[in-house]
Amino acid sequence: MTIQRTTGSEPGYSLKHAVTTSCDREPIHRPDAIQPHGLLLVIDSAALRILGGAGDIESRLNPDWLGRDLASVLNAPPERFQDGKHTFLSDLRIAGLTGETFSIVCHAQDTHVLVELEPIESHSLLTWDIFGEIDRTAERFERSPDIASVCRHGAAIFQRLTGFDRVLIYRFMEDGTGRVVGESRNETFPSLMNHHFPASDIPAQARTLYVRNRIRVIPDIAYEAAPIRPPEAGLAGLNLSDVQLRSVSPIHLQYMANMGVRASASVSLVVDGVLWGLIACHNSSPKPLSEDIRAACRTLAGVMSRQLRNKEELVTYQERLRLRNAMEAVTSHFDVRRPLENNLRSCINELQTLFPCNGFAVISSETISATGVLPDTESLHRLHDWLRVGSNGGIFSSAMLGRDYPPATDWPERCAGLLAITLPLRTPICLVWSRAEIIQTIEWAGNPHKDDADNDGVLRPRTSFKTWEQTIRGHSTRWTSEQKQAARRLRRILITDDQTQQLRELNATLAATLEEREDLLRQKDLLIREVNHRVQNSLQMVASFLKLQARSASNEDTTTALKEAQHRIAAIGLVHRRLYRDEHVGVVDLGRYIEELMEELCTSLGEGWNDQMHLSLFPIMIAADRAINIGLVLTELIINTSKYAYDGDAGPLYIGLTQTGSRLVLTVSDQGECTPQLKGTGFGTRMMNAVVSSLAGTLTYTTLNPGLEAVMTLPLDSLLPTETQPSPKRTSSEAPYPYP
Repeated sequence: MTIQRTTGSEPGYSLKHAVTTSCDREPIHRPDAIQPHGLLLVIDSAALRILGGAGDIESRLNPDWLGRDLASVLNAPPERFQDGKHTFLSDLRIAGLTGETFSIVCHAQDTHVLVELEPIESHSLLTWDIFGEIDRTAERFERSPDIASVCRHGAAIFQRLTGFDRVLIYRFMEDGTGRVVGESRNETFPSLMNHHFPASDIPAQARTLYVRNRIRVIPDIAYEAAPIRPPEAGLAGLNLSDVQLRSVSPIHLQYMANMGVRASASVSLVVDGVLWGLIACHNSSPKPLSEDIRAACRTLAGVMSRQLRNKEELVTYQERLRLRNAMEAVTSHFDVRRPLENNLRSCINELQTLFPCNGFAVISSETISATGVLPDTESLHRLHDWLRVGSNGGIFSSAMLGRDYPPATDWPERCAGLLAITLPLRTPICLVWSRAEIIQTIEWAGNPHKDDADNDGVLRPRTSFKTWEQTIRGHSTRWTSEQKQAARRLRRILITDDQTQQLRELNATLAATLEEREDLLRQKDLLIREVNHRVQNSLQMVASFLKLQARSASNEDTTTALKEAQHRIAAIGLVHRRLYRDEHVGVVDLGRYIEELMEELCTSLGEGWNDQMHLSLFPIMIAADRAINIGLVLTELIINTSKYAYDGDAGPLYIGLTQTGSRLVLTVSDQGECTPQLKGTGFGTRMMNAVVSSLAGTLTYTTLNPGLEAVMTLPLDSLLPTETQPSPKRTSSEAPYPYP
């Protein structure tokens, strides 16, 4: 075996662009010809009339075929060809002119139906031996522990089933290249196990056809293609993607000849609709593959594909489970009372074991906590600055850091691969897992550094498949998708922990602030209680003095005035008592306040008033000082009613409190015969007018005959507590209690 060597920083040449070579532009699905071991008929799907065909139709099937009805040419019932919308394999067997028997496959395509006729052997389509082989193979695949074992068994089984000299399990890699991961062969061909192939060897349109047609057979590469005819039928460029007999690209035929292959078969391995790889069968001499063997290969390839998916899913699940358990183990060591940065720095050993790596570091703008093999401190700080600016979504991963971050080319032996998490904390932090360089030697089946076209622009395949070695430097082990996903989950967990920590600190600060506020409120409450106690004592003392003065007064007008003053003081005192009892300091339920005020007034006015008083009160919370003003006005109206309407006796009295839109309405009405002067100049009248004016309200009287109704209307905005709505502006001459 001849081995050539080279070195480079990337595997092969730029393999990512290999699948976009000029080979991709070759129209391999429209060759206008078929392989000559079979026949092709092109049918008008509406009339089922033969428009053209390919192969030796005249001598092998029917000399008079062109333009005739399909059923008559094949000597078959017409109803067997009525389904012109689907591709189907018919159980019909068509006798040829030379003793051949043909199988039939029909493909519906726009306005045409493509009918393939392929000679079959005389034995049955499927035998019990093949059924048994499928069953045994499925069981062996299921018991295989991993993908490598499935591929190894698969290669041996397909070689035994097909009888080809060499069977390769060829897997497509992430960069588009291919690698042989399973092989079974005799001594005819050399081993290609673990050899790599450039992506251009199987161009993109060929991979698409491999997904569409799961099996492809070339019995002999030295065939002469049978063109579709007649030319005047206008069938040039017909899409033969679904036709198994489709002629092969001359480039591919030469490629096979250069490998020393005379016959081949390719069976697709499709996992979740994506071409995972190929089962490539090579033979040194011409070799057909019968229809029953092809059917068995197609079935076994499906079984193998499902097992490959199962093995991959098992590996993925195990890796995800390991990473999840490892993350839980790391975060369980975090102390919720400490900042997240401190927890990260104290758990660097546990964090390093989360992902397989050679070194780990927690990096901030000022401090680095590190373990294992890493670049020097200055390089880590520069790397941290670069990651903060350039990492997408807070996650960065690379198996070749020097390609993304050029300064890393100076220290591949310390950091050739990197997985980094950037955390947007109050002090930005990066978590960095580093992998050292792994020097690899890749074996290629021939030199991948080649053009598929000479200077004349003609496509030509590679001519050499001798083992060609390439030494790869500057690379580390690649980061798996599970590891990248785990890094994203870890980042979310850490950000959530930091937010929780900040919230915990804010809650502690808020709790301390609330406790301080509660202390202030308790002190304020004690002060209010003391002030209220003193105000109550003072009001009680004033009321007692007025009562004594009224008893000793000899003038009836003076006595009456002193009693009215007692009532006014009682209205003020009642508000202070309610302020002392209510939880909301400075706020009073006006309806409840009026109810209690009327109870006290009924006691002071004399017997009978409790039965005559009728209340209809709407509950509404207003400022305490506004309640005092309303209480004074209401007290004055009740005193006037007692004095003028009923001449000091008890009589029917209605008091109503309602809310109409944005205004509060207080109504006092009686049924007395005597009507007071509506425009008085006494102290009570002037006091009421001043209070109502200070509240931006109105006070109107309506004669009821009998009786009088007084209606005080106030805007609610002027009655709300001062924290909610500013009090109405007062002039400098207005006092808090608006006595004139």
